Amino acid sequence: MLGPGIPIGRIFGIRIYIDPSWIFIFLLVTWNLAAGALAVVHPEWGTTTIWLVAIAASLLFFGSVLAHELAHSLVARSQGVPVRRITLFMFGGVADIEREPPSPRAEFLITVVGPLTSLVLGIVFLVIGTAIAGISNLSIYNPEGLLAQLNPLSTIFLWLGPINIVLAVFNLVPGFPLDGGRILRSIIWAISNNLRLATRIASFIGQAIGWLMILAGVAMIFGAHIPFFGTGLVSGLWLIFIGWFLSSAASQSYRQLVIHHILEGVPVNRIMRTDIPTASPYMTIEDLVRLLLINSDERSFPVVEEDRLVGLVCIEDLKKVAREEWPIVPVSRIMTPRDKLITIGPNDDLAKAFEQLARIDVNQLPVVVGDTLVGLLRRRDLLRWLQIHSQIAR
Repeated sequence: MLGPGIPIGRIFGIRIYIDPSWIFIFLLVTWNLAAGALAVVHPEWGTTTIWLVAIAASLLFFGSVLAHELAHSLVARSQGVPVRRITLFMFGGVADIEREPPSPRAEFLITVVGPLTSLVLGIVFLVIGTAIAGISNLSIYNPEGLLAQLNPLSTIFLWLGPINIVLAVFNLVPGFPLDGGRILRSIIWAISNNLRLATRIASFIGQAIGWLMILAGVAMIFGAHIPFFGTGLVSGLWLIFIGWFLSSAASQSYRQLVIHHILEGVPVNRIMRTDIPTASPYMTIEDLVRLLLINSDERSFPVVEEDRLVGLVCIEDLKKVAREEWPIVPVSRIMTPRDKLITIGPNDDLAKAFEQLARIDVNQLPVVVGDTLVGLLRRRDLLRWLQIHSQIAR
């Protein structure tokens, strides 16, 4: 699962993030364009022009990837599936959709629009680039001469066109969780009426394709020439990396679905703790340590006032105050206040709770009815429940 990343804005109300790995791939693509193709074909442009064209082409390429993910997200919302965010990362982009589509038809529509968007963008870019370059100057029989005649603007568009078409084709590979794998899953789901079975089959095919990429990458390192991917150490290692990522993502996607099915429909009050020690907002930090932390294996405590949840204090919060001030500083000074906490209700299901714990990366969720604290859901209790029931389900 990708971390939150670096926020860069919102489009259609959807938050857009950049994962740190994106910076690496952006620099790599820009470097390959500037130091490779452009420097060889257009040495007369000069260093500044070459790098500006390379940067512009890279930015527009990742803009195309963003358009691909936005298409997924907008159709998902039209099908009633909420979208948390879109994150650009090393292998392109991912739309963080909150739950599985409600039907095979919805999944098909949500998925197919992505490759279609890339295909349309590719065709549009080719048409624009061709128009700018002048049709009379283009010849498929003399590609080197063609490239040498292009100006910077037509070069950008005629590079973006084919690469978007390649992106569309690659995403249609039937390896889950690629778009092609999700389309395959929607078809199997429609035939079998069993989402878990469809995901298992699509995930297995995704893992198989991932391992084929890994084996092909190893063969490329030892001199084999693979159509489209080429040969050599760098290309081979890159294909191995992509194959490993695809295989891991396919396996993880199936595990997440199994987890969701085990937890769905089980209320939080089934495993929440009700006999939990609580802190007062008026007790000193010294008393918090002496009365609660030393006598318990808990690392955080709800802060309550007359049964009302007013905050949460964790052992890490002790760092906010110097040790010599502990006897005089109240817990209310260091706690996380109620309005900044994520809480859950006792009748909410554990699938929702699991998503909340994973999304905000905390170890507990206060369980409340209104403002009244009725329990505490701990990550370790949920994981223990999951472990027991996943073994039974085998």
